[in-house]
Amino acid sequence: MTIPIPSGTRVLLATGHTDMGKGFDGLALLVQETLKRDPHRRHLFVFRGKSGGLIKALWHDGQGMCLFAKRLERGRLIWPSPRDGTVAITPAQLGYLLEGIDWRHPQHSWRPEAAG
Repeated sequence: MTIPIPSGTRVLLATGHTDMGKGFDGLALLVQETLKRDPHRRHLFVFRGKSGGLIKALWHDGQGMCLFAKRLERGRLIWPSPRDGTVAITPAQLGYLLEGIDWRHPQHSWRPEAAG
């Protein structure tokens, strides 16, 4: 399942780790107070838990706040260092992230050089 991200939507990773007990209001307040962004601006804000296997994404779709969560059964999500601050990624990179793939350096599959 993918998050239906309209074109022009910015995807922002909150670096470091976040208390995954936070819900709509706690994460929206974190966006507003810590990240200094408007949580109702239709950007997608993504947070990672301390263990690295759980993320939550907060997004206002124009009608209301949406909260998405994903937990990896194995492995850890690749996440930027806290010193990087908020990191903007593309929707395609978010797709890699949600699949547990290193979104910074995805590997392309083999491509044929000629037909036939």
